[in-house]
Amino acid sequence: MRVLVTGATGFVGSRLVPALLDRGHEVVVLVRDADDYAPPAGVHVVEGDLLEPNSLRSAFDIDGDPVDAAYYLVHSMDGGPGYEERDRNCAQNFIEAASTAGVDRVIYLGGLGEDREDLSEHLKSRREVERILGTSDPALTTLRAAIIVGAGSASFEVIHGLASRLPVMTTPKWVDTLCQPIAIDDVVGYLVGALEEPATADDTFEIGGPNVLTYAEILRQTRRQLGHKLWIIRVPVLSPELSAKWLRLVTDVNPYLARSLVEGLRNTVIVEDDRIRDLVPIDQTPFEVAVARAINEANRSEAARSEATRS
Repeated sequence: MRVLVTGATGFVGSRLVPALLDRGHEVVVLVRDADDYAPPAGVHVVEGDLLEPNSLRSAFDIDGDPVDAAYYLVHSMDGGPGYEERDRNCAQNFIEAASTAGVDRVIYLGGLGEDREDLSEHLKSRREVERILGTSDPALTTLRAAIIVGAGSASFEVIHGLASRLPVMTTPKWVDTLCQPIAIDDVVGYLVGALEEPATADDTFEIGGPNVLTYAEILRQTRRQLGHKLWIIRVPVLSPELSAKWLRLVTDVNPYLARSLVEGLRNTVIVEDDRIRDLVPIDQTPFEVAVARAINEANRSEAARSEATRS
């Protein structure tokens, strides 16, 4: 199957592309700067920008042969002011190009959480993108995930940063909110499986790992993987603004990402509908195993960067 991947240079997309190749699919990627992308062997690279509709046609139609399916893995979690409009325009341009080219399937990775009025601004934007992608001809498959555990995941990097730096934390009540994190390997497995299972077309699925944990437990287990204990002291009130400032103080997260993360911590994010497990059966990765893998990968990457600097 010929498949287009947007967001191929990102955390999820960079892992999805080789997985698709391993399954025998022909892969096309859309990137803004082809000179900055080193594709795996066999990948067809097209340069374009989702904010520029006229640049997209060649990604969906290669020499008169359209792609069969397209992944939409683009969002501006840390994009700063105006990210909602940018995400809206990108999604609209993408789905119009996909429809014009006659693409059969679109697969979107969104955010897990109940549809209600008090969603975070970031999750509301993800829901709006989801609605836009579902307004045209291609059959849309949406997978919704909470925290994705892996080296390079924005959410997990914050958790890792907190757990590695602070033996004692004074935190607001959101540390008792339930979450169902999922390993990046499992996310990729579901993304590939959804493409290959026709019954997932025109439907929305929730994906998560085997463990439902509070954020306090997530922090403690992550610090345990680093060989240390963590003590958490709860305080009754800590506003989103103060929580975001606290994250920026003790981690390297940028201001917009900090605010997005804190807003999302207010709501429980667990899988209520696990139908995807029957359609796309995978061996789910326990949280502690996913954390260990993420830390090992991050350490290897850091060692490689250090070696390159010395050289």
